[in-house]
Amino acid sequence: MRTVVLDTNVLLADPGALLAYPDADIIIPETVLGEIDKLKTSRVDPDLRFRGREVSRMLFDFSAGGSLVGGIELPEGGTLRVMPLESDASLPEGLSTRNADDRILAVAYQACSSGCEDLTLVTNDLNMLLKAQTYGIKVERRSEIDASISKRTVRWLQRYKTPITILAIALAVFAGVLALSFYTSRLANPGSTSVPAEFRDLLSQDQRNLLDGLMALERNASDLDAMKQVANAYYALRDQTGSVLFAQKGIDYYSRYLQIRPEDTEVRTDMAALYFYSGNTDRAIQEATAVLEVRSDHIQANYNLGIFYWRGRGDYANAAKQFITVVDLTTDSGDPHNEIIGNDARGSLEQILREATEAGVDVDIDPSYLPGGTS
Repeated sequence: MRTVVLDTNVLLADPGALLAYPDADIIIPETVLGEIDKLKTSRVDPDLRFRGREVSRMLFDFSAGGSLVGGIELPEGGTLRVMPLESDASLPEGLSTRNADDRILAVAYQACSSGCEDLTLVTNDLNMLLKAQTYGIKVERRSEIDASISKRTVRWLQRYKTPITILAIALAVFAGVLALSFYTSRLANPGSTSVPAEFRDLLSQDQRNLLDGLMALERNASDLDAMKQVANAYYALRDQTGSVLFAQKGIDYYSRYLQIRPEDTEVRTDMAALYFYSGNTDRAIQEATAVLEVRSDHIQANYNLGIFYWRGRGDYANAAKQFITVVDLTTDSGDPHNEIIGNDARGSLEQILREATEAGVDVDIDPSYLPGGTS
């Protein structure tokens, strides 16, 4: 059986990676769990925190089937286990237990102590990739585009219907309690739109943002900041649930905002993504193209347009063109966030080239734009 060791960045890019290697023995170094746990209190991107929570939730669900340290069987075949670094482990020269990357590499080295022929470390970290190769450990990259459109993640959601149903019920209860709070509040104070503090304390931050934005719009229907706040909250809720309804509601409020402020390219970029999530690829492409007509160097709009062509239309050539543009825009930018997008674009180009070749479609991509290349 093939053994696969997953790095932290792979799981945070796509929690569905846990189910992406059927019939393999998947190992998660204990250090990876520690890094993911730190995200709960870190000041990082909310989407990153959400994906970290998603990994933890999936592992918690899996633990119902046995001991994670001892190993459990996965729904699609294979096993999953968490592996700590042995305290008396003999590490090769150059590896230290003082930093997280080395501890992850040490676990991979420990796992293949009897031979590494069938073991692969999956990471998107270039330094770890290079270092692993010096110890004879096979390495491969995994660059999922977006967990919400990953086919493997969709299969996982279908397999675990009960938690998703519970989430839907919880959101329905939230909507019902919200309506009741307005009703009871107005009975006590006619004309008031305040909500009891006790109720607010039960809400997540995204739900609070939605509530506050809706209340602000009730006071002033033309409040642009409130429109954007409500739209952004629906966007966040769509990310958490995959609900098309939330995507459509977000589109409604972004549209209202753009009728008054059509020059806001950031909002139009977000609205394009929601059109894609709601299944309207043509409109998504239209809105992203409109952004690029105003700002051809908009990195996220270029990247998203590549996704729309690739995943929405199967248009490898146009998708590759957009990702090449992203690599050009992000190379040597000096911005860590932009560099992450650039690396994702390179990974997407590699995957496009593979898919196009399998489909018998000719796509010309300069090797310098692929992972490890310099454009």
